[in-house]
Amino acid sequence: MTIQQINYDAWWIWYVTWLAAVVFSARTRVQNGRDAFSPGRLLFGVGFILILVPSSFWRRMPGGASATALARPLWAASDLVNGVLFGLVLMGFAFCWWARLHLGRLWSGFTTLKEGHYIVSTGPYGIVRHPIYSGILFSALMSVGLNADILAALGFVCATLGLAIIARIEERFLREQLGAGAYGAYAARVPMLVPKWLGG
Repeated sequence: MTIQQINYDAWWIWYVTWLAAVVFSARTRVQNGRDAFSPGRLLFGVGFILILVPSSFWRRMPGGASATALARPLWAASDLVNGVLFGLVLMGFAFCWWARLHLGRLWSGFTTLKEGHYIVSTGPYGIVRHPIYSGILFSALMSVGLNADILAALGFVCATLGLAIIARIEERFLREQLGAGAYGAYAARVPMLVPKWLGG
């Protein structure tokens, strides 16, 4: 089994456990209907298909000469480099889980207002406003390094644009529901996706 295959399996394990943890969320008070069917969700989904579907699948597509070229690895990294990249993928997952556990019962898969909702600004939420998205994007970028093909790189661009759109929808909603002044002060203090020490 290659490190790329192990990486695909790790993403699926993370995703399944992430969905299973939804049972620990508090009851929803207000659902933001603009989020579930936003272009951001579509871009994010397409992006992850391009990142996580093995390049061998694209090469088997009928008449897929162009797909084959796009799925051809751009470089061959050593086992050590691939191992480091996979370790960084796992670090991104860990950051996501830290944020999820820190958010506790306020977490939701879509933009919602939970019972007892308030602005969480401590822990990972004191580093970036959307640490779950940041962790996902970091792991996705490291997966692009493992795949090393153009399709995965295009997927990362799509996923990044998608999550940026989703984050902006979420922030507009939270400003409306929790107060523009309170959320605005938090947003002025903490960057959206990239920590300040990385230029955020």
